[in-house]
Amino acid sequence: MVDLKIEKLAGHSKKGKVGKISAKIGDELKEGQVIFQVECDKGNAQVKSNCDGILKDLKVKEGDTVNIGDIVAHIDGVIKEKEDKKVSSVSEMEQSKSQGNKAKSSSFDYFGGMLKPIKREVECDLAVIGAGPGGYVAAIYAAKQGLKTVIIEKEEVGGTCLNVGCIPTKALVRSSEVFDNIKHSEEFGIKTADAFVDMEKVIERKNGIVKKLTGGVDYLLQKNSIEKISGTGEILDKNKVFVKGKREEVTINTKNIIIATGSKIASINIDGFNGNKVINSTEALDMKELPKSMVIIGGGVIGMEFAFIYSNLGVDISVIEYMPKVLCTMDEDVSDEIVSIAKEKGIKFFTSSKVTSVKESEDDRAIVYFDMNGKEKLITCDKVLVAIGREPNIDGLGIEKIGIELNENKKGIKADDKLKTNIENIYAIGDVNNKIGLAHVASHGAIVAVDNILGKNSEMDYSAVPSVVYTTPEVATVGMTEKMAVSSGIQIKIGKFPFMANGKALTHGEEKGFVKVIKDNNTNKLIGASIVGPNASDLIGVLTLAIKNNITEEQIKETIVAHPTTGEAIHEAVLSLEGGAIHFDS
Repeated sequence: MVDLKIEKLAGHSKKGKVGKISAKIGDELKEGQVIFQVECDKGNAQVKSNCDGILKDLKVKEGDTVNIGDIVAHIDGVIKEKEDKKVSSVSEMEQSKSQGNKAKSSSFDYFGGMLKPIKREVECDLAVIGAGPGGYVAAIYAAKQGLKTVIIEKEEVGGTCLNVGCIPTKALVRSSEVFDNIKHSEEFGIKTADAFVDMEKVIERKNGIVKKLTGGVDYLLQKNSIEKISGTGEILDKNKVFVKGKREEVTINTKNIIIATGSKIASINIDGFNGNKVINSTEALDMKELPKSMVIIGGGVIGMEFAFIYSNLGVDISVIEYMPKVLCTMDEDVSDEIVSIAKEKGIKFFTSSKVTSVKESEDDRAIVYFDMNGKEKLITCDKVLVAIGREPNIDGLGIEKIGIELNENKKGIKADDKLKTNIENIYAIGDVNNKIGLAHVASHGAIVAVDNILGKNSEMDYSAVPSVVYTTPEVATVGMTEKMAVSSGIQIKIGKFPFMANGKALTHGEEKGFVKVIKDNNTNKLIGASIVGPNASDLIGVLTLAIKNNITEEQIKETIVAHPTTGEAIHEAVLSLEGGAIHFDS
């Protein structure tokens, strides 16, 4: 008989509350199988079996409090002897002394037990490959609809977004904004002295937020009885996925498959990009020492966010962009406004420029060589951040073996508006289909794909997808740009309202930027909008709702907006379409 003892909980927690219990007395358990979840202040922990055997008794029920050191169950089985006595999971099985000697048999195949993975098969309605914001949403939504669901992930749940993308960058954005506010606090009548950036604490806070959110996703998967299988998933056919993990090999027999493997950092072959002075966006999230100067290669969303983060923290920033403008997919006035704000902060821009190489100088600095309008230029700095974007992650899926089609540019899996691939029962959602690489698009696509699996007629609508750049201030857009509308032959009218005329923005010292709305003259409906300014990421939701639901100019004008709020700028921008804004004379 083996005791199941709580050895460790999430973070430094000493106790926690028992959550979802996934096994019952009499169940046959496999090594590593989750028995129950423990909810802690620092996140959630999984209590797992560390041997094959029968669950003889369970001393806890959902809602009970457990402490480190508690024996919570007994399993009729024997722990396999291993080279490394340390257990990586949050719980550890301890064999009772009376059975300890029996476990050590002279006939035990030590190396055989170490080298041979456990092989098993799983039956399910849906196998989801990838546990990012597309994959885990698909799994949870499917489980809530009654589908037996399995999710496959080779790393941490949450994907790029929670681990090395959306969430950690926004944690850094917030820290940088707090420091920037402190530097300008005298404008608000607050005097401070000796403020400095402790990057160790900044990174620690960021990591804590990430851990809390990924722990929450783990908890939700367990709560909805979704089995998480660790390893790389390879599709063998439309109803079979093979997963090779560190300790086991699992064959999943499934009725449907959703591919949600996301994206990876785009590769580029430039001399010196593998040097010691060059980092990528993932590495930038763990940089505990601030350089005095940094060159950022790429003026897209990732590059611009890091430019403001590190500029606010006191780093001298230069941005090199291949295109004539940064944030080149946005309207020119939007790009120009954020560049103007950035320049006031001391950020320097070199557009229409192509980086040719990065070298190291004799005084241990980086030298970035680039071509600008046919002339060779160079900049020296302490660090170089490569922020050239991401590309679909299709490695190891085996899609070529079963004939899954790629897009015409061979980047990403081809999927229709129902998110179906050319293979029956297989869907591709999120970044992996290379349509719009945003976490919220992946999450919405998850629901669309599952609805189609359930027999509902659901399609993706990309006409009103909001996009946000977390600069200071933020930039947000939705719908058509002015250039897109004109090139499509639509007769449009532009409405604008500056935040310098908005009372709430002035009280917060955030008067930079504007709200811009685009109206189709033939229908009087809004078809596009952009915001540069405070709360842009929140305000864009209002305009997304308006564009998605074909709300007219008159309907928005007739809506009462609370005062004082930054939301009033939207109302005023719409008023400026006809007759003019009330609080600004253009």
